Amino acid sequence: MTQDEPRAGSDPFLRIVGAISTLAGWISAAMIVAAVVITCQMIFVRFVLNGSTIWQTEMVIYLVIAATLIGLPYVQRLRGHVNVDLIPIAMKPGPRRILCLSTLGASALIMGVMTSYGFEFWHFAFERGWKSDTVWGVRLWIPYMAIPVGFGLMTLQILADLWAVVKGHDAPFGIGDDPLNARATGEL
Repeated sequence: MTQDEPRAGSDPFLRIVGAISTLAGWISAAMIVAAVVITCQMIFVRFVLNGSTIWQTEMVIYLVIAATLIGLPYVQRLRGHVNVDLIPIAMKPGPRRILCLSTLGASALIMGVMTSYGFEFWHFAFERGWKSDTVWGVRLWIPYMAIPVGFGLMTLQILADLWAVVKGHDAPFGIGDDPLNARATGEL
C-alpha cells in the first residue's frame, strides 16, 4: 500500500485523478530535465564551440514555466504546497472540517476561473496564429497550452481532495481528531 492509497480507498474517481496527477508530476519532472539538458547544450555551443544559439533560451523558459504549471496537481496531491496549519490544528474537528471544505471549495473555484481564462488566452493565441518575436518564432499556442492544462488538472486534484474529505477517505487538512497528540507522537 502506497502513501496515497489510504486517501483514495477504493474510490475509482480518487484513484484516476491520483494517477493523472502522478503522470503530470512525471511529465513536469521530464520537462525540468529537458530544460537542464538544453541549458548544458546551449553553454557548450556558446562557450566551447563559440557559436550562437537561436532557440535554446526561449525553449528553457517555456519548459520551466510549463513544468511549474503542469506539476501543480502532483504537488497538491502530495500536500507539498506551503501551508500554515496552526489554525486547523487548534480547531475542533467539526469547525476544522468546515474550514477545510470551504477552503477547498474556494480553491477549486479560483482554479476553475484560472482554467477558463487560461483556455480563453490559449484559444486566442491559437486562433490569431500568434508567434514569438524571436528568430525561432515559436507558435505561442504551444507553450500557452500549459496554462489551461496545468490549472485544469489542479482544479481536478482539488475537487478530488474535496471529495476525499466529504466521503471520509481523508481527514480535513490531513489532520486527525487529536492533532496535538498526533504531532507529539510523530504521526503527522
